[in-house]
Amino acid sequence: MPYDASMDECLFTKSFETENQKITVSVYSYNKGQKKLQLSREIKDNQDEYKFAKLGRLTKEEATNIVPLIQEVLKAMD
Repeated sequence: MPYDASMDECLFTKSFETENQKITVSVYSYNKGQKKLQLSREIKDNQDEYKFAKLGRLTKEEATNIVPLIQEVLKAMD
């Protein structure tokens, strides 16, 4: 069965933003299934528009700022 975007429901989302990027912590449920945590990074391009980027490694500042968001998301997953 192929992926169907209309069946993917965002239940919670919060972001940590800096001058040129943001990291988003979200909870999604596909087809009313199990709630799952998603982390994503977006970086601003030359036109100041956000573009998806590989999350990869986190700096201490990034990790420190998303930990409270992850804790909040975990409560939303109950």
